[in-house]
Amino acid sequence: MSPRSRWRRVVLKISGESLASGDSETSIDRAVVERMAAELAKAREELDVQVAIVVGGGNIWRGADDGIGMDRATADHMGMLATAVNALAIQDSLERAGQPTRVQTGIEMKAMAEPYIRRRAIRHLEKGRIVVFACGTGNPYFTTDTAAALRGAEIEADVVLKGTHSGVDGVYTADPRLDPAATRMDSLSFNDVISKDLKVMDLTAVTFCKDNDLPVLVFDITTEGNIRTALSGEPIGSLVS
Repeated sequence: MSPRSRWRRVVLKISGESLASGDSETSIDRAVVERMAAELAKAREELDVQVAIVVGGGNIWRGADDGIGMDRATADHMGMLATAVNALAIQDSLERAGQPTRVQTGIEMKAMAEPYIRRRAIRHLEKGRIVVFACGTGNPYFTTDTAAALRGAEIEADVVLKGTHSGVDGVYTADPRLDPAATRMDSLSFNDVISKDLKVMDLTAVTFCKDNDLPVLVFDITTEGNIRTALSGEPIGSLVS
């Protein structure tokens, strides 16, 4: 019998930084993206799980962080455009791997992507396509973590899979890169995240997931094999619920 995923439908949050590589000066490392795409395409088909992706843009532009002194809305809109660049790169690699993919954007870009339409997105997922959501929520002042939470609730996903890229493979009691005594928590509550100010997602995203009973699985996306493990629902990283 073929393996089945614990999840029916997921939102995979990919940071823009995870598409780059320390071995390359380019914002998008083709080998990194193709490795992720190949693993994701194969796992999606074998596990029969519906996958939507929300991608960040920090490898190109980090909105207000990079646009110091700029109008905040302008800087955030530039960040949204960066996520569209990343989404198209992911789409190209997924389709090269044989996985039909659609990009939907929170800001209309009709020449290269569909506008975000909830029912259309769900229909794509039901037909076995991966949908990549770009441009965040379509509004400034909101992070792509919040976009992942919002899209996850809208499409009735079972979980948000938040892939980290810094070598930290879950949620720890402290920053393991600074505190050797820090320990990873396999599971914790949203209240723990909020009360202890654990840096899982921004507070808006955490609160939204808590209010909508949308669990978040934090795992290291850069290690080969981890995407499949996360998609299957097998133990990995830290589950916030």
